Amino acid sequence: MKVLIAGGAGYIGSTVASACLDAGITPVILDNLVTGRIEFTQGRIFYHGDIADGELIDKIFAEHPDIDAVVHAAALIVVPESVAQPLRYYRENVAKSVDFIDHLLRNEVTRYLFSSSGSIYAPGPDLTVDESSPLAPTNPYSRSKVMMEQVLEDATAASPLRGISLRYFNPIGADPQLRSGLQSRHPTHLLGRLLVAVENDEEFEITGVDWPTRDGTGIRDYIHVWDLAQAHVRALELFDKVIPPDSEHRYEVINLGTGSGTTVREFIAAFEAATGVKVRVRETGRRPGDFIGWHTRSQKARDLLGWTTQLSIEDGIRDSQRWSAVRDQRLAA
Repeated sequence: MKVLIAGGAGYIGSTVASACLDAGITPVILDNLVTGRIEFTQGRIFYHGDIADGELIDKIFAEHPDIDAVVHAAALIVVPESVAQPLRYYRENVAKSVDFIDHLLRNEVTRYLFSSSGSIYAPGPDLTVDESSPLAPTNPYSRSKVMMEQVLEDATAASPLRGISLRYFNPIGADPQLRSGLQSRHPTHLLGRLLVAVENDEEFEITGVDWPTRDGTGIRDYIHVWDLAQAHVRALELFDKVIPPDSEHRYEVINLGTGSGTTVREFIAAFEAATGVKVRVRETGRRPGDFIGWHTRSQKARDLLGWTTQLSIEDGIRDSQRWSAVRDQRLAA
């Protein structure tokens, strides 16, 4: 099997590409390197360019007519940036993606795997969601994901294309073989801030300790990026089983998460257990834009893909720490 991975030089896409290689699937990488890294494409078939470039897409399929499926992991993902630059996010994540699908249809692509987001949900009263939960995106980034899912669903209804949207939650960790990891030296998510605080011997600030959770802190569903990549591989391998070629139902949504939530305090405890480092903590009030969070309760990934997470939060923390230690050696800048 050969797969085109749009955004295959990014954090998620490069890890999916590594998992594909390990599974005997040949990845063909397309990335404009706006956020992706050329280092993550070494030894792989790579095309530098934009998903909206029709001539380039035609060239890729002319040179690789045996591409069996497409993974779409190309997107801008920084929520505060999306609030400040909404038109950029709608252009890059929606308008160009519409062009991309059009180019794929011209090249007779029938299998399309979309990396979506669990951030699009409205949490239920028990702070859990499944694929049938109502959607309530709160920022241009998450709204762009909802828009693209709507585009994909409509496109599959009107063409030979079949689509699967994988809605995943909070990826952490790195490729266990350290072929890739987060590009940023100072990521702004919880684990990244913990690593920076420990590195600089600073207090870690917990913002918001009065949420209606078991310990007052926000809750998330943290998934190891390698487990996430394995789910993409399973979806590729089982695509025709999930959506048969002759099926009238041509679009499917699957949540990817651990099925259990982890609060900020619990995550800090896991960090301390994984690293052996005691974290100095300072509690403050909520910041504007903070939200309580949620996690998935769905069994759909198990039922359709035979997939469950295999790696723990501690594994993700340790792999992130290992990647952080070698990042500057692996990346030029």
